[in-house]
Amino acid sequence: MSVMPAEVIRFIQPGSGGVYLDGTLGGGGHSLLILEHSAPDGILIGMDRDREALKAAGERLAEYKDRIHLVHGNFCDLEKHLDSLGILTLDGFILDLGVSSHQLDSKERGFSFQQDAPLDMRMDTSSGLTAEDLVNQLPEHELVRIIREYGEERWADRIAAFIVKARSEKNIRSTFDLVDIVKGAVPKAKWEDRIHPATRTFQALRIAVNHELESVEQGLRAAFGRLNSGGRAVVISFHSLEDRIVKQVFRELASGCNCPKNLPLCVCGRKPLARVLTSRPVMASDEETAQNPRARSAKMRVAEKI
Repeated sequence: MSVMPAEVIRFIQPGSGGVYLDGTLGGGGHSLLILEHSAPDGILIGMDRDREALKAAGERLAEYKDRIHLVHGNFCDLEKHLDSLGILTLDGFILDLGVSSHQLDSKERGFSFQQDAPLDMRMDTSSGLTAEDLVNQLPEHELVRIIREYGEERWADRIAAFIVKARSEKNIRSTFDLVDIVKGAVPKAKWEDRIHPATRTFQALRIAVNHELESVEQGLRAAFGRLNSGGRAVVISFHSLEDRIVKQVFRELASGCNCPKNLPLCVCGRKPLARVLTSRPVMASDEETAQNPRARSAKMRVAEKI
């Protein structure tokens, strides 16, 4: 289920003849709305690292096959993908960050701590290290860094120590193996009511496996660089670190002169490139979060290219 669908359309303002990018296609919900609102001849590029997601979205969007280009790839590499399609500029784009509902619901992918599965967590299953590789191979100090930095987990030191002890006896292979280790590391008296004790560790490993934070900044800057004047950038994040990156990039793009304040005249010549349209992040409505709990942590930020 796509998050904040009405808000996405309200801000992107898709129209006939426009060219739009969904850099995180997922189930294709946002793409479907953009295609509907850009009829009869708007073009959409749907990009995703997950081949399964591309296939499923392609079936969902089949009636628009003449107006859509589906691309297997990471949105941080969008420039080369757009170049290969002969598309130079965009009129708007959406990045819906993090793991998709399809990936969470696919037991064998290993994203969920609620189902026992191989400890994979790769969005692109054709390449890269898995979460199993990380927990069994990384030195303890690096596990601490990942779990603390990407998961914002206060028990990172204990969790990493418990992982290292467990793997010395046998390899950690499944999601439930890791869940049991984390539950043993976090004192039961400190478990939170609404958050499973393994939530932050799984989040941290997923971010590390997929290099998500690096992709956010690189892809966001590249996509914004392709926007036409008046084009809109819409980003939905579910993690404070992602949201911070988006906020900082938008703020930088919207800033003008950065000369020292004691200079009487501007010598840098820097001009604002963007207008931030959301002084605070847009949050999902109570009605939406009641129907889709995943939307509860979603934050949307929007900028318009000047």
